Amino acid sequence: MKGTRPSYRTGDDELDAALVELLDRTGATRDRDQLLEILTSAALLAGDEAQRLDLKITNAALKEMRAAFHMFAPYRDVAKVTIFGSARTRPDDPLYAQTLALATALAERGWMVVTGAGPGIMAAGMEGAGREHAIGVLIRLPFEGGANRFIEGDDKLIEMKYFFTRKLMLIKESAAFVALPGGFGTLDETFELLTLVQTGKAEPVPIVLLDTPGGGYWQAWQRFVDEQVAGNGMISRNDFSLYRITDSVDAAVTEIEGFYRNYHSLRYVGDRLVIRLRATPTPAELDQLSDDFADIVDGRIDRSGPFPPEVSSDDHLDLPRVAMRFDRHRFARLRSLINALNALPSAPAHPSPPPTTADAEAAVDQAHDHGTEP
Repeated sequence: MKGTRPSYRTGDDELDAALVELLDRTGATRDRDQLLEILTSAALLAGDEAQRLDLKITNAALKEMRAAFHMFAPYRDVAKVTIFGSARTRPDDPLYAQTLALATALAERGWMVVTGAGPGIMAAGMEGAGREHAIGVLIRLPFEGGANRFIEGDDKLIEMKYFFTRKLMLIKESAAFVALPGGFGTLDETFELLTLVQTGKAEPVPIVLLDTPGGGYWQAWQRFVDEQVAGNGMISRNDFSLYRITDSVDAAVTEIEGFYRNYHSLRYVGDRLVIRLRATPTPAELDQLSDDFADIVDGRIDRSGPFPPEVSSDDHLDLPRVAMRFDRHRFARLRSLINALNALPSAPAHPSPPPTTADAEAAVDQAHDHGTEP
């Protein structure tokens, strides 16, 4: 079994053996530790005499996640961008045209576009991407008529009962995010994404808050965050580096692609944070980075070869990397470090392909296995 944490079992030797036998009968040969613990949770729920509503929530959430994982699986090797925005945006609204132009530009660069599959901004994203490059994660609501016509009936559409499982799939699969003006749902999705990145519960990613030229939605939002949230000490103003506000589609695309100019991915190995890159920084550049980010790094930022756990899992051994003792607290400053790595003179001159779902999940999976999740 992977990991060092205590085994998660029912405590009944005969029942545990029966669950292992059941797992054997499924023919599972990979990740049996995780599958066995899923079966264990079901057995423990039965022994807890859980309320029916609790069981219905667990049942529906697990079925939805299983179906969504299955739907996304064929596209794990394609970079994805999630677009958030209002379902009430009309096709003649400039925001619709802005979203359509953004999705078109990203699809032309090889990105798949993920949206909530409803009307408004979500439909604009699907239309701009084209059905071949569109993935929909629809919420089931009594007052909405289902998926928009650009993704309706497609195999790349999943329908979900719960917002929390839907948000998981909208965030988990993507390497970049764009939020356009919207209501409570859009703000909820945007704030949750920012919280996950700010706390290190999600990998660093480019986040763009996009408006139309002359639009004031995100500027007003920024004033509120600056004056009432940061101004009252509830966040640091360094956290503003986690996102970019713009009214330009070109600037949005540049922000997304530029994030992966040099940066590829990261993972934790013991007490070290390892950042995989496209190009190796020079000694002088590392000296400057070590000085500039001494507030979040204990010691120096140094070149590194793959660590033994990376070698054993064949984790991007071809990429150069740097390693450091990061404080695992100020993730906005870590984002600034990634920006600095992308801006180095030694970095590639042109954007590189972003990591795929499989790349991003490998780092998170290893963090769980080695007990190093932030």
